[in-house]
Amino acid sequence: MTTSNAPPIVPASGMGLYVHVPFCKTKCPYCDFNAYQGIEDLIGPFLPALMAEIKCWGETLAHTAVKSVFFGGGTPSYLPPGYIEQFLSSIQTSFQVDSGAEITIEANPGDLDATACASILGQGVNRLSIGVQSLDNDLLNLLGRRHQASEAITAFQTARQAGFDNVNLDLMYGLPNQSMDQWRQTLDSLIDLAPEHISLYALTIEEGTPMHRWAEEGKIPEPDPDLAADMYQYARESLAEAGYHHYEISNWSLPDRACDHNLIYWQNGPYLGVGPGAHSRLGDYRFWTVLSPRDYLNKAATWADSGAKPVAELIEPVLQGIPTLGGWEHISQETACSETMFLGLRLLDGLDLKAASAQTGIDLAKKFQTPIKDCIQLGLLELDGTCLKLTESAYLVANQAFTRFLE
Repeated sequence: MTTSNAPPIVPASGMGLYVHVPFCKTKCPYCDFNAYQGIEDLIGPFLPALMAEIKCWGETLAHTAVKSVFFGGGTPSYLPPGYIEQFLSSIQTSFQVDSGAEITIEANPGDLDATACASILGQGVNRLSIGVQSLDNDLLNLLGRRHQASEAITAFQTARQAGFDNVNLDLMYGLPNQSMDQWRQTLDSLIDLAPEHISLYALTIEEGTPMHRWAEEGKIPEPDPDLAADMYQYARESLAEAGYHHYEISNWSLPDRACDHNLIYWQNGPYLGVGPGAHSRLGDYRFWTVLSPRDYLNKAATWADSGAKPVAELIEPVLQGIPTLGGWEHISQETACSETMFLGLRLLDGLDLKAASAQTGIDLAKKFQTPIKDCIQLGLLELDGTCLKLTESAYLVANQAFTRFLE
């Protein structure tokens, strides 16, 4: 039972808002996200449904502050012109959006011509995250991407010309048949573009995806972890030399250009997710909407009549009345402490144990003194005053440290 002096569901500093757009023109064979192709008939009804969900959450959370907005998917840039503007208008009406809030949209290079870039910027988006994945055409074809390397470069340049001054480029490494020479050429081209932010992810072949089936059938080789490690190390050295700060295991940025929205996740802060399959963490609760876009649309139609009441400290009764809810769980103090540790340690500048302890209400240095000591002895972590962080040699095996805070 939550007491009257419990911390608010959303602190005065605000929360992050994630908007999930499930539509894709084509779905890539490695993707296991909640994204779909061939459901364009749902795009029309998606607009009022999502706006209804945003409006009701705004009322439920007493028009709380929002410090970042992230449109992910799927492919948000695949939405018709004007949709993002209407979503943002609904968000700004329903919440107190910080004047300098980071507002990001994920985009496919093929969607970013001059008209689209100007439109996205004009609709209120100030940060673009472009899914480049590779700058090698053979690898792009393997990944099922609907763009070529030259189109990705042109899309970035077009975004620049439109006025975007905060752009992230997503790339993958450790791909089947990818050579170190290909990776070097990609990194060199990437650095020449000079985006403000770079995200690099090693390919994980997820069960249930077409690529997983191809690997099982021997049509493509399994990823080579040793080569992937070499690629990661090359990226670290090259990007450091180019002036990028390696601030999270998979993310680099120019000074003061870290992703504000993702920092909320890594700092175990509050965030609300809207749209099919979106996850939220507010107060001591984690919850998520139904996965199926069709189910979501059907249930969202009843949002206005759901009777959800504004929430102060007690969110559980509100969750029980949310029509689009797919599930929820209470986060115990034990789980909150563990998550604060392993999420915070993803940030390579380190986790301030004193500040994190104040956030959780538990002395984390004392609670986790044994795993901290063990990880230091194993060379996985190092402690500088109250700052605990991964050693550089542990970046690729960070899970060996993280799992010790779950035991």
